[in-house]
Amino acid sequence: MLVFGTVGALLIAALLGLLLVSTGRSAGRGVPVALGATALAVLLAVPTLAASNVVAAGGRAGFGLAFLVAFGVVALTYVVNVALLPLMSRRVAAVHGTERASRLYPSGGTLAGGLLICAAFGLVGASIAVLVG
Repeated sequence: MLVFGTVGALLIAALLGLLLVSTGRSAGRGVPVALGATALAVLLAVPTLAASNVVAAGGRAGFGLAFLVAFGVVALTYVVNVALLPLMSRRVAAVHGTERASRLYPSGGTLAGGLLICAAFGLVGASIAVLVG
């Protein structure tokens, strides 16, 4: 799980870096949309691969364990996103000249909502892994 979680976190961090680089340029709407679609694909593919690895190992690994592994992978990726959020908001604020966005920190409700979304991605990833495996 840790390997897949680290891979997902690194891929999302790389996508955020690309988004930061493209923020100051007039690239249009295509670059952010493409990076968002790629992030969505990463958030679906990496937990599914981790859950598939658990299911393929055989033994007593069922849907519950596959879900926990997929949820853990997405949650680790989510933690990296939350950690990089202040950096990203400061960069966007510097580019657009706004002060308000430079102090963007998630609230407790936002963090809890993010964990629910992580659970949803884990559920989808585990479901795909069990159906395919």
